Amino acid sequence: MGVFARIASLFSRKRPPVKVGLALGSGGAKGMAHLGAIKAFEEEGITFSVVTGASIGAIVGALYAKGYSSADMAGIIEGLNRREFAKNLRPFADLSFAERFLENYLDGDIGGLPIPFAAWATDGETNEGVPLREGELVRALTASAAIPPFFRGVEIGGKKLYDGAFTNAIPADLCRELGADYVVGIDLSAFLRPEEEKGRITRIVDSAIQAFVPVRYAEDSKSRGYDAADIMLRPNLYDYRATDISPEAMNDMFEIGYREAKAHAEEIRLAVEALKRGKKR
Repeated sequence: MGVFARIASLFSRKRPPVKVGLALGSGGAKGMAHLGAIKAFEEEGITFSVVTGASIGAIVGALYAKGYSSADMAGIIEGLNRREFAKNLRPFADLSFAERFLENYLDGDIGGLPIPFAAWATDGETNEGVPLREGELVRALTASAAIPPFFRGVEIGGKKLYDGAFTNAIPADLCRELGADYVVGIDLSAFLRPEEEKGRITRIVDSAIQAFVPVRYAEDSKSRGYDAADIMLRPNLYDYRATDISPEAMNDMFEIGYREAKAHAEEIRLAVEALKRGKKR
């Protein structure tokens, strides 16, 4: 092959695509903001090649990785029997009811999803984070969302696992490990009510609950996500709680997530385009 042919072949080679990752944070019912953000991304033509999540972020992330749209996910939420769900919110309830519900929409193993996906959970014995990259999908999701004292731990591989928020609330670093070049994180708990603003009874109840919780928040449970993400979206959900499941609150949280993603869509798009140009050099 001559010199000019070799030079031409260099320019004709396919460059690897930029993989954009989405790391979805924990937050219970605040996860409606994730759906709003995904709707905005759909409108802006921003798609993701890798998805990770903790707790509700894992559930929404798995639905996205399966191919469900934001409208599909909203329909699934509408089909949820809120009264039946509330009945199961009792101390250390079994999550089999949630598994049965999720199996209607998500089945098989994690590796069978069209988009690479992983969830994050917490080991109840060691308080260490556990990335869930393989195995039964629905089981992994309930483990990632098993927040005490509402739910008991979910056993996987001989370990009793709890909510991933305790050790990695926004698993952006896991997103990178799965191959993402650029990571968008969404923090549902960026705006929390400070302790001094909580009522006395609320503080007493919170303290009593902590005495029965088998896992503790790691010092870097939030910061590691910020450190690994290229951009962190922070929908202002200050006025809402993780247990706000009224239609009005859920609609409001959806809109807040939508507006936050819309506000940063151009920034994300420009950053990804810059990465693409860099890969073409």
